[in-house]
Amino acid sequence: MKAHGTVHKYQDNVDTDVIIPARYLNSSDPAELAAHCMEDIDTDFVKNVKQGDIMVAHNNFGCGSSREHAPIAIKASGISCVIAATFARIFYRNAINIGLPIMECREAAENINSGDEVEIDFDTGIIRDITTGQEFKAEPFPEFIKEIINKNGLLNSLK
Repeated sequence: MKAHGTVHKYQDNVDTDVIIPARYLNSSDPAELAAHCMEDIDTDFVKNVKQGDIMVAHNNFGCGSSREHAPIAIKASGISCVIAATFARIFYRNAINIGLPIMECREAAENINSGDEVEIDFDTGIIRDITTGQEFKAEPFPEFIKEIINKNGLLNSLK
C-alpha cells in the first residue's frame, strides 16, 4: 500500500474547527465538507489539492472537537495521507475509523516542505521526500489498521 503526492504543509495545533469550520457541520456529505476543507487557514487549499496529495503538519494535528467531519473532509478533498509530528488522539482514531491513513513522524513533519513531492510506503513506514531525497521512518501500520484502511473504514471492515 503506497501514497504519492504533493505536500500541503501546516504548523502546530491545527484544530478540527480549522479543518472544517463549524458553520458547515449541518452537512455530512463528504463532497460538501471537502469543498470547505481548510478554508479558514488556507483559502487556496480546495483550488490546489489534487487526488493523492499529502498533508503534513507539526504537533497536535486535529485537536479540538471530536467530530468525524474533519477527517472526512480531508479524505474527500483527495488527501491520501496526513503526516504529523503528533495527532490529537480522538482525531487519530476518527481518521482510522473512516479509512484515512495518518502517520506520526516528527522528522518528516519538521523537514518536508509545502510543494515537495512525497512517496509513502505504508507497509514499511518509509516516507521519501522525492524533492529533497530525504527519507524518514514512521511506524508501519499493524495488520488490523491496514485492513480498516484498505476496506475504506471500520464499518466496511466489519461487514
